[in-house]
Amino acid sequence: MSAARDLLSAFEEFLRVPLPVHLRCWDGSEAGPPDAAARVEFRNRRALRRVLWAPNELGLSRAYVSGDLVVDGDLYAVLGIPDLVGRLGSRPLRDTSPRELARLARKFAALGIVGLPPRPPSVEIPRRRGALHSKRRDAQVVSHHYDVGNDFYRLFLGPSMVYSCGYWARPDTGTGGLADAQHDKLDLVCRKLGLEPGMRLLDVGCGWGSMALHAAQHYGVDVVGVTLSAEQRDFARARIADAGMSDRIEIRLQDYRDVDGSAFDAVSSIGMSEHVGAAKLPEYARHLHGLLVPGGRLLNHAIASVVHRPEPRSRPAALSHSRPATFIDRYVFPDGEILPLSRTVDAFERAGLEVRDSEALREHYALTLRAWVANLQESWDEAVSLVGAQRARTWLLYLTASALGFEEPGRLTIHQVLAVRPTGTGASGMPRTRHEWLATG
Repeated sequence: MSAARDLLSAFEEFLRVPLPVHLRCWDGSEAGPPDAAARVEFRNRRALRRVLWAPNELGLSRAYVSGDLVVDGDLYAVLGIPDLVGRLGSRPLRDTSPRELARLARKFAALGIVGLPPRPPSVEIPRRRGALHSKRRDAQVVSHHYDVGNDFYRLFLGPSMVYSCGYWARPDTGTGGLADAQHDKLDLVCRKLGLEPGMRLLDVGCGWGSMALHAAQHYGVDVVGVTLSAEQRDFARARIADAGMSDRIEIRLQDYRDVDGSAFDAVSSIGMSEHVGAAKLPEYARHLHGLLVPGGRLLNHAIASVVHRPEPRSRPAALSHSRPATFIDRYVFPDGEILPLSRTVDAFERAGLEVRDSEALREHYALTLRAWVANLQESWDEAVSLVGAQRARTWLLYLTASALGFEEPGRLTIHQVLAVRPTGTGASGMPRTRHEWLATG
């Protein structure tokens, strides 16, 4: 008996597509083309049980993160198998007759994998309780993602410590150009906001302080940055002090909803509104509108869904934890919501902001993610020593899958939306052309 041959045959019959992988199993058997770019090893029967008990992206993710399933070689090749996850999750419900399911079940059972569902990997986030996007719950889930160690993030983000899409505008920014791409992204945001010396900038979700430093050092503005991550706050304050900019930049451990006081000339929100959620998006837009002076600009840099999402049904807050289980929600961005661009624009306009521009950066994010993956792979042993093998595999899987998601049109994109709070006369106070408001001062 060859477990690898039988398993590959069963999966191909189940999915009704050939799998271009070389498979190795717990008994040492192998099957599939020996020169395949994707080499997958089921190290034990538990790996197969994980997939069969959750025949979707969550089951595959659990098997990989736990180390029960190993990918030797090109992880992009495995994740790039056309519609693998979609077929695995929907195939039994759509196309398989009860008789066929019974026959396939006997095939899998013959491999000796019958048993209870394995316990999820230790890094999987347990079911959350409480109202979705309440301040307390948001603080907990943001801490889960960001408070895993600044040294770990530095491994793949590089010295810029910018955890958002870069702007790959230079012809020579292809190899080793991540730092340039992040510098150019921060500068693009500053120019879109029309920053000038003496202005006050609010940086919502300020991360490790990179935007705040760039704006203060290169554009002479005073900055308030807010984050829900204690580790980000401490890191940002230290680097700001090292740069001698503590008198110009204030970093707070604070929810953006608690920011009040005098108004700001500009607001930057880079990679933060994905944590806000559909239900809270109108409140987010209204609050930022209220913090801007008339004529003040808002730059919202956020991932957007290209796939149509139906309007959410209203439901009690107590039931908000019962959302569909996905890899991203259970391992990476708990409670994160990727919304269509139209929802963001609508919320801004209803709040009284005038949307002046939107720029899509989909290809830029694919390049950024590929650079992060390369950095993480080059520092793999150090990453494992810092956060453990399971969490390191989680981030590698997440970054690799995300790169593929942004490379394929029609799935994900990312937009910089520029909006302005109109003046009392109804004017935007902005130059008439994009060339004018992008020109450096």
